[in-house]
Amino acid sequence: MDNTAAPAPAPLHPLTTFQRVVRFPLVALVLGLLVFAVLMAAVFGVLGVVAAVAGVAENDTPPAWLADYVLSILLTVGSVLLLKIAVRHLGEEPRDDLPFDARSRDFGWGILFAGLLMSAIVGVTALLGGYRIDGWGGSTSLAFIILSAGFQAAFFEEILFRGVIFRFVEAFAGSWVALLVSALLFGLVHWSNPNGTLLAALAIAIEAGVLLGGAYMLTRNLWLAIGLHWGWNVVQAYIWDVAVSGIAVDGMLDARPAGDPLISGGSFGLESSVVAMVLATGTGLWLVWMAAQRGHVVQPWWVRRRRGLSLPASSAPLAPMQAKPVQA
Repeated sequence: MDNTAAPAPAPLHPLTTFQRVVRFPLVALVLGLLVFAVLMAAVFGVLGVVAAVAGVAENDTPPAWLADYVLSILLTVGSVLLLKIAVRHLGEEPRDDLPFDARSRDFGWGILFAGLLMSAIVGVTALLGGYRIDGWGGSTSLAFIILSAGFQAAFFEEILFRGVIFRFVEAFAGSWVALLVSALLFGLVHWSNPNGTLLAALAIAIEAGVLLGGAYMLTRNLWLAIGLHWGWNVVQAYIWDVAVSGIAVDGMLDARPAGDPLISGGSFGLESSVVAMVLATGTGLWLVWMAAQRGHVVQPWWVRRRRGLSLPASSAPLAPMQAKPVQA
């Protein structure tokens, strides 16, 4: 079996100067971010129209839940459409990171895997005295948990942070820089959440950045990362009644953090606990290791250009593993 890295395929037709510029990774990154900026502007414009229509009188304001639900739906659908219409065509090797084929089953595997991981985190935290159940809860937050913490966070954030930022930073500077940059930015945007602290932002950057980045490196599509993100948020919020990135929810159980905030995560939730940092980061490092075993570690653009290497192809996480050397 030939284990050498596959050379980049030669284009059928020579690229024009404009095409070479547009496909350059940093240019693709800027264009991808601009596309998302347009999406955000359009979504908030629609929200303004909805607010005006929903207001019955001049001094009325629509209920907060209406704006939240409309925002969640628009960002979820809009991000998927932008990926399919625009982002997939960017970069030196255009590809669809959200294929509607057998690889979409990874979404379900991600939910299951994240549910088990979060349940293990809750269990260990409870054994250490950082999580207590006081009784049964309710379902008043269910729609928010499913739409906002589930679909919006999973699809919008993964398409942006892994499908745009990670992908094109990796295409330019390599996998390790992409993992670092996307993780730090992902943690940074959560710093402004309710009860957010520098420690909480760093915790999310380390645990979630490595876990979700590792899922993308392994599969080379977004389905596993989206499933992990969805399952992580929904299970911790609805099943275990744990705050999602500082946002308190009404879950199926009536539970609360207890003891040392380093163990419980305090009011921000388990995402800022050392238990989550150890277990989730360890799981993420395992995914990164498996990605390396598949030869999915990408070298910087100038190294690939000099050696004629191509980017890894998309594959399902449960596909048979073939040991391949890391592109070096």
